[in-house]
Amino acid sequence: MTAPLEVREPDLDADVDVDEDRPWVVVVWNDPINLMSYVAYVFRKLFGYSEAKANKLMLDVHHKGRASVSSGTRSEAERDVHRLHGHGLWATMEHDE
Repeated sequence: MTAPLEVREPDLDADVDVDEDRPWVVVVWNDPINLMSYVAYVFRKLFGYSEAKANKLMLDVHHKGRASVSSGTRSEAERDVHRLHGHGLWATMEHDE
């Protein structure tokens, strides 16, 4: 026999510090495989970035080793990472700081 589960409702009057859900950021990492022109092309194609913005992000990837290319909810970030992987780019997601 299982004991009944006690469920407590939160006290809405209590002064509670709530940590809001931070957005997720999609990071593209440098790799030795893809050409810089191809990386910029993928950024334009997937995110609709202008040529100037796509080139800036591509240069960040090339020189800094990484660039944040999009942000949003967890499901949006997962979608973007999946799409970038589909184009052969190395991408991860992390919480925005």
